[in-house]
Amino acid sequence: MADSDDKQAPEASAEDELVDAFLEFMRVEKSASKHTLDGYARALRVFREWDPKFSEWGACSTTTFRKYLFEMMKLGRSRATVRQHFAALRSFYKWLRDRRGMKENPLADVQLPKPERKLPVVLTAKHLDELLELPLKSADEKVKPSWLPLRDAAVLELFYGTGIRLQELVDLNVEDVDVYSETMRVMGKGAKERMVPVGGMAVKALQKYQSAAGVRNGPLIISKQRKRISRRAVSNLLDKYLKMSSIPLRVTPHKLRHSFATHLLDAGADLRAVQELLGHADLSTTQIYTHVSFERLKDAYDDAHPRA
Repeated sequence: MADSDDKQAPEASAEDELVDAFLEFMRVEKSASKHTLDGYARALRVFREWDPKFSEWGACSTTTFRKYLFEMMKLGRSRATVRQHFAALRSFYKWLRDRRGMKENPLADVQLPKPERKLPVVLTAKHLDELLELPLKSADEKVKPSWLPLRDAAVLELFYGTGIRLQELVDLNVEDVDVYSETMRVMGKGAKERMVPVGGMAVKALQKYQSAAGVRNGPLIISKQRKRISRRAVSNLLDKYLKMSSIPLRVTPHKLRHSFATHLLDAGADLRAVQELLGHADLSTTQIYTHVSFERLKDAYDDAHPRA
């Protein structure tokens, strides 16, 4: 009789293999990021765990997915979360139809809630100045390695100076930045490459950090262990300085991106130019920042005009 330690793990089912094949398709043919792939895998797993009658993907009906949508809304999931979740499911069923011969897509007639049009939170120039100065102002001589405050200052300057996404910053390599032309090559969503200008302040911060840390090739932003920094480490870095600041709200890397775009538009930048800088595929995504700028304009009018 075989020992329990010799037992083989259960073989993957045909339904698991379909998911694996779909994720591989997304990775290879659609150049989906690891972050996207993890989200898709989680959405498919959560649905299977929710449906006690699940037998195979081809047996799921429109009624099943409508019930699932209702349950998610009843649990108080945000519209954005629900839409992201169903985007993964819809992409999977589109792949099943196109690549595996499924005749009908059960999600085709499932109506999702409309996206919320919340205006992005934007920091004032005063708050941004305070935040960007904190790494060097609060530098502790006991911190090891000693170049960490310089790295943190460079990270914050890059976020506000270029408007890049968190994952785009993490993925940067030394050769992606040209300090002479003050430009940077960014690999965006869907493996779409774009060139963005880098402000003089960000360039100086980068040069000081790279010189102190001896970063001459490979990942641009590194951890204490001299490995590519993680998304979580960057978020923790930002949270650390926020706690030291007078900023009365939680700021994420994406809110720094919002501030970058809104401040450009406030200063008269062309909307399509801002679209290119942000790497938005659709102009309508960028247009939300025009609403923010207009709201700020109205506030300034109300504060300053004697007849307001």
